Amino acid sequence: MKKLGELLVQEDSFEEILMGNQALVRAMVETKTLVVTSYPGSPTPEIATAIMDIPEAHTPFYFEFSVNEKVATEVAFGAALNGNLSCVFFKSVGLNVALDSFVQLGLLNIIGGMVVVVVDDPGANSSQNEQDNRNIYRMAKAIVLEPASPKEAYEYYKVAARLAAAQKTIVVLRLTTHVCHARQKISFAGYKQDKGYKTDFDTKNGPYIPLTVLALEMKRLALKRTAPVLSFIRESGLNRVKTRSDSRGKGIITSGLTWLSVLDALEQAAYRPNILKLGFTNPLDPEVILDFLKANEQVLILEELDDILENQIKAMAYDQGLSTVIIGKTDDTDFIGEFTPDKTFDKILNTWPEMMPAQDKNKAQKFPLLAVPERPAQMCPGCGHRSAFFAVKQALKKNDVTVADIGCHTLGYMPPYEVGQVLLCMGASPGIASGLSLNNTQKKVVAFLGDSTFFHAGLPGVINTIFNHHNITLIIMENGTTAMTGHQDHAGRSINIETLLKGLGIEQILTCDTYNQERLTDHVKTALGTQGISVVIARHPCMLKFTRSQQKKQGYVRKHISIDPSTCTRIHACVEKFGCPSFVRNPDQSVGVNMDLCIGDGSCRPSCPEQALGFERKEE
Repeated sequence: MKKLGELLVQEDSFEEILMGNQALVRAMVETKTLVVTSYPGSPTPEIATAIMDIPEAHTPFYFEFSVNEKVATEVAFGAALNGNLSCVFFKSVGLNVALDSFVQLGLLNIIGGMVVVVVDDPGANSSQNEQDNRNIYRMAKAIVLEPASPKEAYEYYKVAARLAAAQKTIVVLRLTTHVCHARQKISFAGYKQDKGYKTDFDTKNGPYIPLTVLALEMKRLALKRTAPVLSFIRESGLNRVKTRSDSRGKGIITSGLTWLSVLDALEQAAYRPNILKLGFTNPLDPEVILDFLKANEQVLILEELDDILENQIKAMAYDQGLSTVIIGKTDDTDFIGEFTPDKTFDKILNTWPEMMPAQDKNKAQKFPLLAVPERPAQMCPGCGHRSAFFAVKQALKKNDVTVADIGCHTLGYMPPYEVGQVLLCMGASPGIASGLSLNNTQKKVVAFLGDSTFFHAGLPGVINTIFNHHNITLIIMENGTTAMTGHQDHAGRSINIETLLKGLGIEQILTCDTYNQERLTDHVKTALGTQGISVVIARHPCMLKFTRSQQKKQGYVRKHISIDPSTCTRIHACVEKFGCPSFVRNPDQSVGVNMDLCIGDGSCRPSCPEQALGFERKEE
């Protein structure tokens, strides 16, 4: 049986059950996308994992993890100016980082074409917000397609690539979390590999300098692109109308994954409305929308997050003087979270009660996912960040201020550590801490920053702190990888953080392994007593990655922690203060160890004042 990477570059057609993210890679291969760039962020990492599974000798395109989303966008753009079809992909809030460059792209003549895959996260499953990037796409004049399933992700990427190349522009493929992670059986087409990079950049294809009068002309040319794009949209057939003879003048307009929720919710309906599923959500095709409005007396618009479709469609109806009743968002709930099948059911029920059966008393039986209990996020057993927080907390006073950043270490906010009281976005902690330190003589201000984030967006804040002589302590949580999104590489492999900081002129830089908790506590105390910026590099490899690599080695012997019941006095420091999930507090208040979770790293041992924690080995 072929491995995933081999399958993705197989020249013959085939059928396979793949994740949406994996199906995208096959679409890249078939469309001869030649340059792909990214910065990792959930829910997109499986795209990169699938790419990196392709045998090096058969890789059909160039791929890189760039230092952040803005640089990734710029690399893909530069490659497309050379005449190569390119793609950049990242998560929803990654667009914020790329925005300064992204908003210019719709104005430019991108001769190779460029696909931008952005995954929005309704419900904030793995993000600090659930921003709706469709607001940005309208401003940036970007063409947008929205697939509803893994199969459509594959098909729509191919359409996006064809349109981007034909119109010499960017096309956005807007996915959402569950489209990325769902699996579906897909029929993939064959292709012929023809890797040939181009270097055809020519200023005659420009202008590429958006200054003053040139910028206005570039905008005019971008607007002229609307007519041929609308013609392409109509020919593509991706805006689909599903009519019913028993609709009773009712219709639903929707797009993306919400369309599947509509189908689920209508399974028990007394009658079915007509449905317009929009494959293209920017620009909207007024022809298909107005025809649909004229064919229905009442139309319900179902879209996740903001009322982007609703406001545009209502404006179209008003301009045409239509009498169709258009129903959109009616309360705050409609603007928050995913339109899951149960939420969609409720919305249709509240809009047209006669269409839907009475609500089941046991909602969990109708929609089983509702019965799944919530599980709080937590750091892995053996995580060096847990050991670091346990040690750092010993050095802090109760009123000291701690500023968090994005990464696994964000979970320091959770009990029992409760470290990190403010958070904005990647790399913001040095700047926020600097602001908190101004005229602050009563409290120490400590900022936390991961090593990947340090290179991604943290450096400007650090430089600003040096330049303006702010008084903060920066703790860099270095684990050697971009752990939170699946152990991707980052610039720290080739650039030493300590050397870089010394080059910037920082004098107080202290480094130690996080498992050496006593020393780390002393380092933080020393740093807190330093005027100006001081840095503590709290270093330990990601233990999830390390343990997986060790398990592959021949002769691997698994260790786990044991508890000496004669020594344990049930103080519960291991549970309440250190907080490793491997520890279990039994009903009789004794402490046990979950052998399925424990990796036997021993970082918990210093947390026990009675020294009741030891090692046992288990032969694999």
